[in-house]
Amino acid sequence: MKSILLTGGARSGKSRLAQELALKSGGRVLFVATAEAGDDEMQRRIEAHRKNRPSDWTTIEVTTHVGKHIIKNIGNARTVIIDCITLLVSNVFGQFDENADPSRVEKAVTAEINELCDCISRTDADFIIVTNEVGLGIIPGDRVSRLYRDLLGKANQLLAERVDEVYFLVSGIPLAIKKRA
Repeated sequence: MKSILLTGGARSGKSRLAQELALKSGGRVLFVATAEAGDDEMQRRIEAHRKNRPSDWTTIEVTTHVGKHIIKNIGNARTVIIDCITLLVSNVFGQFDENADPSRVEKAVTAEINELCDCISRTDADFIIVTNEVGLGIIPGDRVSRLYRDLLGKANQLLAERVDEVYFLVSGIPLAIKKRA
């Protein structure tokens, strides 16, 4: 089976490409949504994403322990889309207060990503994972934002190391960063 990581900036076409790749697979799809509606605007975004998905896809909405939820709900899905790691890391991060020991937060994020990687290796499905690249801009002005940026960067590195292919999207155009040999 194949695993793909799609990364890039906001609105770069990652989710659209993930859906196109899943449709091309021709099999059943499990869509894993990690967003949580914290306000009305985010609720509208979630609703728009729901409407853009084919109705025959199975969708689960989970905020943490994604790997365990996939194992429990995969059924006969041949392709799993996880959209997205950026919000998953934010969800783990949000379990701590702003004064938490950074090493504890890092340990929790690493455990979440390792659980997901274990799930990928244990299932007989293709995985398409969406994440954001947030390390290309200015250095965040506060400690909490810098820690989040760093932890998402680490999560992305862990995933990129384990998946078969990585694509960086710019203006809807995927650039191959890592291809399966």
